[in-house]
Amino acid sequence: MTFEEKRAWVLGLLAVVTYAIYVTVIVRRADGMPLAEVPYVSTMLWAIGGSIIASIVLAILIGIVSPRDVDKKDQRDKEIYRFGEYTGQSLVIAGAIAALVMAMAELAHFWIANVIYLAFVLSAVLGSIVKIVAYRRGLPSW
Repeated sequence: MTFEEKRAWVLGLLAVVTYAIYVTVIVRRADGMPLAEVPYVSTMLWAIGGSIIASIVLAILIGIVSPRDVDKKDQRDKEIYRFGEYTGQSLVIAGAIAALVMAMAELAHFWIANVIYLAFVLSAVLGSIVKIVAYRRGLPSW
């Protein structure tokens, strides 16, 4: 398994885990009140920041465990990375459109922020899945 494939696994799993933790904390804070009234900003910032820091730390640890793989990045790695990123970005666009519609409908900031965060999480997960599949089965031939 290449360093880039390991990174894809880490980023995908971290996105799922940190989002699950975020949702759990928010739901527990609700305690019967409407979700839109739950203070969410600091929790969301901690979840995003924690995910970024954890991905950096885990990438460093993976590099320490298998240092010979870190600098090896060939054309295939670059194409898989680009394919995964482009595929994942489609969900960011969908999330932005959803947030725009929600803002036009004047929904609570809570829902708008959360749909954007969910779009980023789904983008990371989809991008990681596409990269892992491409590493295992190859890029699709158009």
